[in-house]
Amino acid sequence: MGDCKGGSGQRGLYRSEDEHDSCGIGFVADIKGRRSHAILSKGLEALERMEHRGAESADNKTGDGSGALLHIPHEFYKKQIANLPGAGAYGTGLIFFPGAGEKQAVEQGKTIIAAIDQCAAATGLSRLALRDVPVQSGAIGLIARAAEPAVKQLVLVPKDGGAGDGNEGGVSDLDFSLFMFRKRLEKVLRDQGLEAHMPSLSSKVIVYKGMMMSSQLREYFSELSNELVTTAVALVHSRFSTNTFPNWPLAQPFRMVAHNGEINTVKGNRFWMAAREALYAHPRFGAGLQDILPIIEPDKSDSASFDNALELLVMSGRSLPQALMMLIPEAWNEKNPIPNELKSFYEYHACVMEPWDGPASIVFCDGRYVGGTLDRNGLRPSRYTITKDDLIVMASETGVQDFRSEDVAYKGRLLPGKLLLVDMQEGRIIPDMEVKRTVSLRKPYADWVRENVVMLDQCDSSTALPAEPLFHDDRTLLFMERSAGYTREDRERLLLPMAESGQEPTSSMGTDTPLAVFSEKSQRVFAYFKQSFAQVTNPPIDSIREDMVMTLTSFAGPQQNLLDETGEHCRRIKVLKPIMTPAELGALLRIKPEAFKPHTLDATFEGTDRIPGKGGGTVSRL
Repeated sequence: MGDCKGGSGQRGLYRSEDEHDSCGIGFVADIKGRRSHAILSKGLEALERMEHRGAESADNKTGDGSGALLHIPHEFYKKQIANLPGAGAYGTGLIFFPGAGEKQAVEQGKTIIAAIDQCAAATGLSRLALRDVPVQSGAIGLIARAAEPAVKQLVLVPKDGGAGDGNEGGVSDLDFSLFMFRKRLEKVLRDQGLEAHMPSLSSKVIVYKGMMMSSQLREYFSELSNELVTTAVALVHSRFSTNTFPNWPLAQPFRMVAHNGEINTVKGNRFWMAAREALYAHPRFGAGLQDILPIIEPDKSDSASFDNALELLVMSGRSLPQALMMLIPEAWNEKNPIPNELKSFYEYHACVMEPWDGPASIVFCDGRYVGGTLDRNGLRPSRYTITKDDLIVMASETGVQDFRSEDVAYKGRLLPGKLLLVDMQEGRIIPDMEVKRTVSLRKPYADWVRENVVMLDQCDSSTALPAEPLFHDDRTLLFMERSAGYTREDRERLLLPMAESGQEPTSSMGTDTPLAVFSEKSQRVFAYFKQSFAQVTNPPIDSIREDMVMTLTSFAGPQQNLLDETGEHCRRIKVLKPIMTPAELGALLRIKPEAFKPHTLDATFEGTDRIPGKGGGTVSRL
């Protein structure tokens, strides 16, 4: 696909792991689930009105990306594809093949088709059709056209002809098989170095997207203007990428979500998801689980990684609302007046996995549910309007649709940590507290937390480390300071003021201290690490005045299988602050050793500097 590498590789100072998005998002939906072409038209109009939220290249015709998620238009596809089974009995989605201008594109295409058939057979599916999707290449800019893929529509059917009932989270056997097929195919294509991408694959919804401006989507995919293309929801996204190169696969929506903002914790989130893979086990996945790892696709954006994690949780049996509550929890400390059972739910899941913290506004859809949620910081706008004829429009700003005042039933905005959930099957908007009460009471989370979480502060101080003088003389103090990387400046300007006043010392912004990796001096271990942040215009956060959404609490102890829920999952030690006294460290080492199995690791290495020490000669440095 030309220069489109799906985010892979590194060019110059560009690093794919720094990709973030600041975009326009929204959806138009019929609350009662009634499908029409008018819903799609309104959704595309909302997308076009958010064109200023996307970015353009120098040719003024190449956009960072735009797209729309809609219900599968079965009546339309029935006229395009021979022998198409009934609605819901097949899975379909677009697939980006290497573009026609690529060398060896035909041979690569044959290899990809062979991989499709191989992975389909391994998943109990068969290929019914691979349709060329009509596109208007002249509608997009020259830069986008140079990377343009060949867009095809894949249709898969189960070999046994059935769609199945679904698991506890509502995912049918067919949709689970489609997920397993897609993940297997992605892995095979990566291993073979083939450039192909599936925006979606489902029995309920389909995604049309590409590297184009918002105003170009309707023209590029001309079939979106066909009156037979009907849907009850149109979820749209206009992309403004920051710290990233635009490309076709990273346009949104993804399989379940569209995102405005940044997942600022994404590096840690990705690492933790990868670290837990050794523990993954689930009866529905069986031995096939190993075929779809890694869950988080490499070299994708923060939004794509979030979508991967959300998909896994839903496929493992969580409902879509529960999975979102796990990934983007609201503030659950004593300052937020939410029910105790909900606080227990959040505390339990804080033991299970870390939050994917924004600022982030997410819109989501799985075919039945559509809605939006805002992270607990609430730094991204999301407003919605509900009409008297059961139409709901939500977007990152107002003005994406025009309504007469007499037609409007209600207007509102997403609040930090809250869910807006539309159930198109039941035909109603489910209030935030009803959703969260249902989810928080489905398992005895409060009992599990009470029985298993151990508070470090509640431990007997008699378990402290043996008391002994820390410093026998100035020579020993100097030895310990230098071996740990502390300087006289650290002691006099940082440590002493903090010890005397209990406050962090005031100093000017910026620092001229060399990076630890370039310094010739001995450095503290944590000096080699810097906080990652997105280079966008986020307002500063005051951890004192905004303490409702800030916490220093962390959990220590063994991790469990993320795809299961038991009381043992929250058998963790709750640590309220990151700095421990010798007494607290001693308590940490002695809390239920049979359960937590503590080990002491040597964090020193043999240095070459001759630092004056008790024995002289070469010493260990931290």
